[in-house]
Amino acid sequence: MRTIAAVLTVLTVTLGLAAPTTAQPRDAAAAAVAVGPQPGTFTGRGFDTCTAPSQTAMDAWLASSPYRAVGVYISGGSRSCAQPNLTASWVTNQTQKGWRLIPIELGYQAPCGTRAPKMSADPTTARGQGAIAADSAVGAAQALGIGAGSTLYNDIEQYPSNTSCRAAVLSFLSGWVERLHTRGYLAGMYSSGSSGIKDVCDAYHDSRYLRLDQIWIAWWNGVADTDGGSYCADDRYADHQRLHQYSGDVTETWGGVTMKIDRNYLDVRAGGTSPAPWAVTVDNATAGGFTAGAAWGTSAYSGQRYGADYRFAAPVAASDVAWYRATLPTTGSYEVAVWYPADPGYNSRTPFLVATTSGNRTVTVDQRTGGGRWVSLGTFTLAGGTGDKVGVSRWSAGTGYVVADAVRITRI
Repeated sequence: MRTIAAVLTVLTVTLGLAAPTTAQPRDAAAAAVAVGPQPGTFTGRGFDTCTAPSQTAMDAWLASSPYRAVGVYISGGSRSCAQPNLTASWVTNQTQKGWRLIPIELGYQAPCGTRAPKMSADPTTARGQGAIAADSAVGAAQALGIGAGSTLYNDIEQYPSNTSCRAAVLSFLSGWVERLHTRGYLAGMYSSGSSGIKDVCDAYHDSRYLRLDQIWIAWWNGVADTDGGSYCADDRYADHQRLHQYSGDVTETWGGVTMKIDRNYLDVRAGGTSPAPWAVTVDNATAGGFTAGAAWGTSAYSGQRYGADYRFAAPVAASDVAWYRATLPTTGSYEVAVWYPADPGYNSRTPFLVATTSGNRTVTVDQRTGGGRWVSLGTFTLAGGTGDKVGVSRWSAGTGYVVADAVRITRI
């Protein structure tokens, strides 16, 4: 957001998967909580500003301004403004009086951009950083009394998009979505229409990435609606899933109180319409999540791998299955997708076993092509609880190594 951008200090840091520093609210232990999920179901005008306004300012604007929603920066290593007013009591007071809150995480930025700290250019690492950012935001939200069911918005400022940068940002956001859903929150994202929003909307049907629940479009065209123009087609994020920052860096006075703000228009609904309300990813290196026999080797040969490495084995006419173990919340319908690096020397008929409630189902995949992305095996009824859910068998009629890299299980 340009109000924030004007005061951000560029940091020089070395990033791994360490969580960004999050300033904690002063009364984190207070019993006060927000009234309902935030922003919940709401259509109308809102504003955002760098520092959460005082109670006097909020009361004056509630009484005389057209705004009923306010963006607040709750977490993230890029927050540059002090937040002396942002406490659990402040949150409770605003929501009790009728304000809707737009909670914002301002942390990792695009690797090709000018802002810091930057997410990794490696998509796998970036995805992990997205999960870490989600944990940071949830921790701050809970300390402030902003409960489950609320939407948390990740602020990724404008960047000069290109193929590799786009992959990193979309992978980061997939980690953000996946972790927020497991924590009971909805996942939103703020970005400029010409970069982050365009990338997200262009990837709306790309199965390699998880969709957001809501998008917040920064497009200063001066029109208070949720149109995305050429940046986002009308059929994407169309079910009360949009916010539009339509004007910025403006000064307004209401009730005798003057603030510099960005103007927004919201059309959002509590609950959203997430296509992936719950998902879990298990890599071959996930602790306690993968088992394989001694014949399975380890390789980092292919750049299409998920994570640091993957497992491989020669085909054999015997049962020797490498299993992925996961904990599912309930018995129900789940989409199972697999990730593998492709190579002409890999197996043309790799058998994947899906442990359904009615027995193992086999789906054959040609691992010579189509690698480096999520490949859906289909939708299956899987049992809730912990157990071996997906396996990779060596008993193949094809030739070449069979590969086990990662699986993703998504509740439908």
